Amino acid sequence: MTLDQQLVNQLSSAIDVDRLVNTAVRLIEVPSPTCSAGNAADCLADILTADGFAVERPVADWPESPAVVTRLETGRTGRTLQFNGHLDTVHLPFVPPAVEQGLIRGSGASDMKGGLAAACEALRICRDTGLLSAGQILFSAEDLHESPWGDQRQLKAIIDEGYVGDAVLVPEYLADRLPVMGRGMAVFQVTIRRDGNPIHEVIGGLDQPNVIAAGAELIDRLMQLDDQLADKTHPLGDRESVFIGQVGSGEIFNQSPTEFKLAGTRRWLPATDASAVESEFKDILAKVACREGIYLDGDFQPLSGAFELDLTAALPRAFQEAYTAVAGQPLPVGTKPFLDDGNCFLSQANIPAITHGPNAVGAHTIDEKVPIRELERVALVYALTAIRFCSSNNE
Repeated sequence: MTLDQQLVNQLSSAIDVDRLVNTAVRLIEVPSPTCSAGNAADCLADILTADGFAVERPVADWPESPAVVTRLETGRTGRTLQFNGHLDTVHLPFVPPAVEQGLIRGSGASDMKGGLAAACEALRICRDTGLLSAGQILFSAEDLHESPWGDQRQLKAIIDEGYVGDAVLVPEYLADRLPVMGRGMAVFQVTIRRDGNPIHEVIGGLDQPNVIAAGAELIDRLMQLDDQLADKTHPLGDRESVFIGQVGSGEIFNQSPTEFKLAGTRRWLPATDASAVESEFKDILAKVACREGIYLDGDFQPLSGAFELDLTAALPRAFQEAYTAVAGQPLPVGTKPFLDDGNCFLSQANIPAITHGPNAVGAHTIDEKVPIRELERVALVYALTAIRFCSSNNE
């Protein structure tokens, strides 16, 4: 039996499944829509305190919901591995937790209270077994992750205040690949207006500046840009893109509206100049704004930059070794399809981050569910990664 197999057996024996499930259920049963995760943060702080951990509550630019921070320290020289996640959920009808047939259901079960519960269990089993021989684990959780309601300001404040490790694991619901590349992303919102009031088509409506026609031109120009971006690809498969997900105008079929709204995303690859991406977008808006009688307001909000990880660096090596020991084979390398807190650590603090969580489904729906066995697996991978990464001898 190899050393890693021995460690997996020791860590696996230390997992308390009831404790793990109870942590997930307690977090899920507290509604925490983005900007209002204070009660969930209090719940997590109570859980950690009851487990014997010293908890800090940095305000981190959001007094309504102070963040949650704790540490597992060895007192011996080594690296710091951070487990970080968000407590807020998207603004959908609340679904209370339920445990049945090996699954945990409810709001945030997939995204990402289940993953946070697994990270908590990894923290506990590292402490309970005493297998973390050097360095420390830093655990943090915050609000304001989900857009368009949140803007990551609390995470950014946590980073600015120094609550950062030498590397980060993020337990989002990405389980089928080791994401070594992720695109940068911005959210854009555009409003096109005309003067006056809504008016019937046949009583002057035809003579008004047409906000829908201006909107159609904007859509066409953005889709032309997306066609051009299709050629800007990464060797792992992802490409740059423009995506329009919301369009709206008018109150009734034969009334000339005064307003047209559009919203979407712009994603770009590593080595792309983010400021040039924004300038390109504004140039398109300026062309549409030239229409007579049309006024256009556009907001382009970059959320995080693109990144690439060096597979030979300490974190990817430690993670891949841990995953292989737990799963019996290495995790395939791939891209991260979505934006998460890992992008922020990478772009703002230049700290390597790996997103890996349970194989869960239903994120951003009212049918979130996560297998309990997946939470156990993630706890094992996280604990073993910490043991390997934090050691001062793991150069």
